[in-house]
Amino acid sequence: MFKKSDPCTPMLLAAFLASSIVCSTSQAQSTPDTAKPAAQGGKAAAPGMPTRYRPSRFSKRATEYYGLIWGVDSLSVKWAESGEVIRFSYRILDPDKAAALNDKKAEPSLIDPQAGVKLVVPSLEKVGKLRQSSTPEAGKSYWMAFSNKGRPVKRGDRVNVVIGRFKAEGLVVQ
Repeated sequence: MFKKSDPCTPMLLAAFLASSIVCSTSQAQSTPDTAKPAAQGGKAAAPGMPTRYRPSRFSKRATEYYGLIWGVDSLSVKWAESGEVIRFSYRILDPDKAAALNDKKAEPSLIDPQAGVKLVVPSLEKVGKLRQSSTPEAGKSYWMAFSNKGRPVKRGDRVNVVIGRFKAEGLVVQ
């Protein structure tokens, strides 16, 4: 077909090989849209699997409410001790308003409507209740631990914390 003496033969051969390589790689890379719809935006979580999306803790209005009415901010609920304990923590802004949260007579409870459970602060024989109940001081953080035996409350659940008249709703377990 081509003569070895023809000067264009190597260039034509190279062009032919290059075009066949380009065509074969473009066909291998193109897949139908129905084959992998989740791969377009990166990794997609399987149904029922937790995602890395973290909703904001509170709206600005809720933060102002807890600060003005109850004298606290930085409310958080964390999954601790491999899920056996749920830790609720908060920071005192106004000790007089926040006294209700540290009242020894008030029985705190953590309610998870999704799981249908109400957790309580356990009382240990030598330690007592797993909560701080000292006189509140402005700027200090306080905590209490709720027993999550059997781990019904999971990360990502929205829970409510009730301590006497104080009620924080929709806290996300981290």
